[in-house]
Amino acid sequence: MTATAREIESNADWLPHRIDPVARRVEFLRIPPSAYGEPGFLADFRPAAADGVASLAFEEVAALDPVTGPLHFVFHTAFCRSTLLARALNIEGVSIGLAEPGIIASLANFMGSGGQEGAELTRAVLRLLARRRAGGEAVFVKPTNHANRLIPLLLDAAPSSRAILMTNGLEPFLGSIARRGLMGRRWGRSLFLELQAYAPVDFGLDRREMFLATDMQVAGMAWVMGQNHFASLLSGPQGGRLAVLDGDRFNAERARTLGAVLGFAGLAAPPEAIAAAADGPAFATHAKLGQAFSGPQDTAHASKRDGTDEIGQVAHWVSLIAAQMGPGVPLAQTLF
Repeated sequence: MTATAREIESNADWLPHRIDPVARRVEFLRIPPSAYGEPGFLADFRPAAADGVASLAFEEVAALDPVTGPLHFVFHTAFCRSTLLARALNIEGVSIGLAEPGIIASLANFMGSGGQEGAELTRAVLRLLARRRAGGEAVFVKPTNHANRLIPLLLDAAPSSRAILMTNGLEPFLGSIARRGLMGRRWGRSLFLELQAYAPVDFGLDRREMFLATDMQVAGMAWVMGQNHFASLLSGPQGGRLAVLDGDRFNAERARTLGAVLGFAGLAAPPEAIAAAADGPAFATHAKLGQAFSGPQDTAHASKRDGTDEIGQVAHWVSLIAAQMGPGVPLAQTLF
């Protein structure tokens, strides 16, 4: 039996998942809270049975009026441990971390295709993500970085929310791309094109020079654009609701980071709960893939094994570019 609108309104297990712009419907998946702390992304979750899927028309979604609780965000520039943070924020009675629910990427695609109802639909979707939980937990949503152009819209749609802007240094970023081989390098080029569409930077390169740029140089320029985009948000009207977190600093100071994230969002947690989360299962396995780590997680972003010379040369080249961008690039941590 398909869930009714009222059941979806009152049951936070029904997460909005995907927008069907042709049928003008929103698809929902019934995802148990036990899945929130598991490796991977909620966008990839597949219910075991057909009754775990439901859909409502746009008009029905807009008409829902759920009881809501606090909602906050973790935005990121990719490969900076943001998924790990989302998993670690699943602290009973305090907070819930939703790692990349599919609906945010779907909203980005819908808005990009010219959806005129985007703002209204965004507000309705965020109300559903913020539905009050049985334990009273605040919800932290970590969208895909491919939806970063929606950050102002998401913050406007949830005016009481706060957001962490999570990033890391250039060399760890490039190291992560290098370890992913050909597809990682292709991803870096794709990210460059994506950012140039909504947060462009003039690098002073003509078409021939851009064609000659290596994969790593292009990825480095994408990193600069991501940093510059976040810097512009920090200096904008919503800047007071944002704080910067460095992914490597998080890994080095886990308990302090979790406490600071909760404090920034106006939440409190017993020190023992924070300590347990900082030493919990989220840190024992790869946040995306799930395999166990054989050593400390700080090796996960090491670049020395993967193109050290190339990464170092590109990092120097990009640093010369970043130096001309002003004091906001690269970003400095502000969370603590």
